[in-house]
Amino acid sequence: MALLHAREAVMVRFRPMLAAHDVTEQQWRVLRVLSEAGPVEATELAGRASVLPPSLTRIIKALERRKFITRNKAKGDGRRVVLTLAPAGSALIDALSPERRVIYDDIEQRLGHEKLQQLLDLLESLKAVAARLSCTFPLD
Repeated sequence: MALLHAREAVMVRFRPMLAAHDVTEQQWRVLRVLSEAGPVEATELAGRASVLPPSLTRIIKALERRKFITRNKAKGDGRRVVLTLAPAGSALIDALSPERRVIYDDIEQRLGHEKLQQLLDLLESLKAVAARLSCTFPLD
């Protein structure tokens, strides 16, 4: 419950920014992963964005309709799909970057740089432990 409450406390800051651009939290995570990682296969994207594969299918369709991402067949295997951030998706990431930075900076100021770094390190450790326990939920 503590992790859920902490997530909600952080996300309450980001939701107005996302809502102003008609982007859901899951769509935003997908766009962020593609922005940071470059082209990614759909299965990998689901894990990295912490989105269940059935939900990812719906998200991909919505983001394609808005021309935020492009979908292509993987070279050598037409069954796999590779997703790429489109120029409109990059423009949205860039447009939200200043507001996003203000939110992150405020969190860091309130928590302190050292505590924030410690928190991020602890969360990475938790992900590693969960992976070793073969958890069935995505933590990437």
